[in-house]
Amino acid sequence: MADLGIRYATALFDISQENGLMDDYLDQAQLVRDNIANDEAQRVLTHPRISSEEKFAFLQKAFENNIHQDLMGFMRLVVTKNRTAFLLSALDKLIGMIKDHKRQTTVRVVSAVPLTDTQAERLTTMLSKKLNKQVDMMVLVDSSVIAGISIQADGYFLDRTVSTMLKDMKENFEL
Repeated sequence: MADLGIRYATALFDISQENGLMDDYLDQAQLVRDNIANDEAQRVLTHPRISSEEKFAFLQKAFENNIHQDLMGFMRLVVTKNRTAFLLSALDKLIGMIKDHKRQTTVRVVSAVPLTDTQAERLTTMLSKKLNKQVDMMVLVDSSVIAGISIQADGYFLDRTVSTMLKDMKENFEL
């Protein structure tokens, strides 16, 4: 059962590829994922006393005119088979599969202060070259890192923040 999300995602990926709709599926899968990832939507979709018809009506009302009929059919199948727990996972995997195929990635950057446009552009260019992919950068500002940045991309993690360096120093002195 653990690979059910992968099986769903693979089927959708194959359909998107056959029909030349990868860009549409990518945008629409991200739209659905981003809108159902919140606690309120998850309560509706996973509540045992809400019928599958009501769950699908909830999804239909939110997305019917905004997504391809294949994605809508996928969501109907997931809800009807009472497998809504796999919905987010399948969407995440589909998004990842399409991005991998298109040589795209999302990089998460955490900085103590907002990056200037020049810094963001230089970092995007450097990461694109290093990863050999088109990079979409998501920058989060977190003053608790004090200074420096951390970068997370495609399973790699680089943390050059002052807060991490201070934590490492403290751990080394405690030994």
